[in-house]
Amino acid sequence: MRIRDDRAHDEPEINLIPLIDVILVLIIFFVITTTFDARSTLQLQLPNAKGEPTAEQTRSLSVLINAEGRYFVGDQEVLRTDIDALKQALATVGGSDRARPVLLRADARTPHQAVVTALDALGQLGFRTISIATAPEQKR
Repeated sequence: MRIRDDRAHDEPEINLIPLIDVILVLIIFFVITTTFDARSTLQLQLPNAKGEPTAEQTRSLSVLINAEGRYFVGDQEVLRTDIDALKQALATVGGSDRARPVLLRADARTPHQAVVTALDALGQLGFRTISIATAPEQKR
């Protein structure tokens, strides 16, 4: 009696479904854990000024105002443009340290009222060290 050996005729195959599942999970993980920097998403055109750049202060509070007059405190966007919403965001992000320096970065096309509102809110909360960011003048 002869016993047939079917193993010689089996062709090896690669199952791609588990590989696709693992790659999908990795993509989802990387998308969720990626941090986004507010400064890289906002296109600010800073006003020009003469002067020397100061040393970067690591613990300064960043206030950004885009060309439409919308406010960003730290990495958070302030949803309303009134002074009360801005003060609440500044108090939340800034904490209780009123001696903390503030870096105000406003687009050159920002309405003047938006900058005055930000300065007013900072003054009402007691922030006294406020720096306004500018870009160096273009050489002609």
